Amino acid sequence: MHRTLILALAATTMAAVAVPAVSTAAPPRTTTASTVKWAPCPPDVVQYVPLECAKLAVPLDYRKPDGRQIELALSRLASKDPSKRRGILLTNPGGPGATGIDYPGLLARAGASKEVLDSYDLVGFDPRGVGRSAPVSCDFTPTQQLRGAFAQYAHSPADVTREAAYARTIANQCATSKTASMLPYITTANTARDMDRIRAALGEQKASYLGASYGTYLGSVWTTLFPRTSDRVVLDSNLGPEGYDETAMRMFARGLEDRFPDFQKYVVARPELGLGKTPQQVKAKFFELARELRARPLEDIDETGFRAATFGMLYSDAGMAELAKLWQDIDTGKPLTVPPVVDNNNLMSARLYVVCGDSRWPTSVREYQRNVAIDRIRYPMLGASTAGIGPCAFWPKQHVEPPVKITDRGPSNVLLVQNERDPGTPLAGAKKLRRAFGDRATMVTVDGGGHGVYPFSANTCAKDAVASYLVSGKRPAQDLACAAQPK
Repeated sequence: MHRTLILALAATTMAAVAVPAVSTAAPPRTTTASTVKWAPCPPDVVQYVPLECAKLAVPLDYRKPDGRQIELALSRLASKDPSKRRGILLTNPGGPGATGIDYPGLLARAGASKEVLDSYDLVGFDPRGVGRSAPVSCDFTPTQQLRGAFAQYAHSPADVTREAAYARTIANQCATSKTASMLPYITTANTARDMDRIRAALGEQKASYLGASYGTYLGSVWTTLFPRTSDRVVLDSNLGPEGYDETAMRMFARGLEDRFPDFQKYVVARPELGLGKTPQQVKAKFFELARELRARPLEDIDETGFRAATFGMLYSDAGMAELAKLWQDIDTGKPLTVPPVVDNNNLMSARLYVVCGDSRWPTSVREYQRNVAIDRIRYPMLGASTAGIGPCAFWPKQHVEPPVKITDRGPSNVLLVQNERDPGTPLAGAKKLRRAFGDRATMVTVDGGGHGVYPFSANTCAKDAVASYLVSGKRPAQDLACAAQPK
């Protein structure tokens, strides 16, 4: 398996003068008829079911609404039953940096209920800076793309210092690229403002929302900025209320520790794999392989790639067989399967624009050295990587507004759904978001592992709770725990 794919799994499955934030005190203007012109999507967008596509112009800088405009790429899977249609369901699959224009089709193909598909026009979009929506670039070279989203696993303070030099190089590339003028404006808050522009352009008084992973933070910011025009809000696999900040990056390591026991059970139940007969032996095999790759990196994977691959492949139960094979191939010296190399420049660039632009990151190398020393002990499987230094430490100081604070102010219209053992967005972060929303939210937790619940999970308790809320508006009367289901 090529390191590009391995580290990409971990990616998707990472003092300026302040100016006032855009006011949202008054309800945004709404239209009475759609101003969007739909047409069949190009063939490369229609991967799952036929969709309609359109473009919408929005301000690059919402403080200057009549200034420079950028175009957003939109998609729609229209309700086939006008008698049951109640509005639009905006969608986002996560990221940041991931395209969302094909997501309505994926939701339909993956098993979103007929009642949900009849109740809404599912609307997807590439967020600003991504895909077909004014894409940004840090001019990543193919070699740099092999590095992926995580810092190299650090065994010493000197390793952090070496990584800092690389992180500074990437930050400088982003700051001098052809799209650098967009740096201050590719933020979650501005994408949330774009979502309300989409709602208004479609002639809707309100919009509902279904967002996963990073999409939960986007949805949280959106319903905080626009509480009066957000209808039913479903947040699936939840980041904490601060989004992808330094704390969330370090939480990836906790997520792997939470999820790894499921893989231990998988391996122990299959002694023919030769990777351990007890949970302790499986974990020992992990560290054995990591040590071997540190001493003798293979052509297509090194120690950091191995740790990141183990993390990324545990995003779903279906990935366990492939992960076990990867471990076996490394253990026995077999050649690794090399898939075609994918150009991830825009994904990686847009991710940095958002992650570094949303939050203020530590700038001291010494602070990252301390964090690595702590997390290498606290979360030894991945902590010395996810606590490491990245380009955000050297990001241009161009923040035009503070992060949006998620609070309990607004209607009680948020449903959180969360696997207990999610590597990408651990349960601990979801609980923080639940507390931040207070009475605005109800949370459904699932005794299961992996990243993403609706509609991909086999857990009918959780899937039914989401579908019921979207269709009827009925949420569980209180937080709900869904038991594990037989596989």
